[in-house]
Amino acid sequence: MPVDIDELKSRIAENSVWVAPVRAELHRVLVGQETLVDRMFVALLTNGHILLEGVPGLAKTLTVKALAGTMSVSFKRFQFTPDLLPADLLGTLIYSPSDGSFKPKLGPIFANLILADEINRSPAKVQSALLEAMQERQVTIGDTTHKLPDPFMVMATQNPIDQEGTYQLPEAQLDRFLLKVRVNYPAKSEERQILDLMSTSSPKVDTAQVVDASVVVASRLLVNNILISDPVKDYIVDIIHHSRNAAEFMPEVKNLIRCGASPRGTINLALASRALAFLVGRAYVTPQDVKDLAHDVLRHRILLTYEAEAEGVTSEQIIDLILSKVAVP
Repeated sequence: MPVDIDELKSRIAENSVWVAPVRAELHRVLVGQETLVDRMFVALLTNGHILLEGVPGLAKTLTVKALAGTMSVSFKRFQFTPDLLPADLLGTLIYSPSDGSFKPKLGPIFANLILADEINRSPAKVQSALLEAMQERQVTIGDTTHKLPDPFMVMATQNPIDQEGTYQLPEAQLDRFLLKVRVNYPAKSEERQILDLMSTSSPKVDTAQVVDASVVVASRLLVNNILISDPVKDYIVDIIHHSRNAAEFMPEVKNLIRCGASPRGTINLALASRALAFLVGRAYVTPQDVKDLAHDVLRHRILLTYEAEAEGVTSEQIIDLILSKVAVP
């Protein structure tokens, strides 16, 4: 059944009115970081998870806490440490002496927004404990499966420069993140504003609730209706296939890519592009939407060889090369 573009655009305009108030509330405590804020909106609208990478002090944790404060949702923060156990996140079975049975004690992961701070400071067994929660939106304790609340989103942070006492995230864990966003230093003018805003012993970093979670869930359903034309779908698939078949399409980097993006990367690139179109009030996805999000969706899905690391080649450069090779519809 054909979709009326004008009607869909009108519905998007009506359903996206919450975005501007949330953005304004965030910028009461944040300076700059427009890309980071947009990517968090994308994750919210696609029911996805987001990994934030940047050096300490770039307001990664502050941004996540500020977003949680603008919504009527439950929020939990985990500080990942080497001695953390899976049961500390998920919960466990507690013995009840009164009837001799074991009863589940649900962990703090049963919240809408989860901040996994410095996720790479815990070993793989703790990181992998999140896999079922992130993918199936459920947690199994003993022989019982417990559903997580809706919405449920994991926002994790990691420090890319400190290697002592850190653990590399498993590939399966990385692939569960919709986006991996690089958080960079602020511009000089922005840092001057940060100084004015935060240079006190008690800076104001709390945000007010301006939207109900049900409104975000309703917008998520509308995002699914945003149109992606066949040429744009083919464009997305071509980008992914170039990442897997370097020897065929990009002989100059055939020994530099260990593993290309998975089909989950294809799906997530399309989903994220729909959400980006929603944020600008458009009823259809353009190739530029795909290009704007390609780095965030693919930088943690294209795995490089040791040879690439020795030559100083980054996944960012590989993605740039792929985008330059694939014909834009």
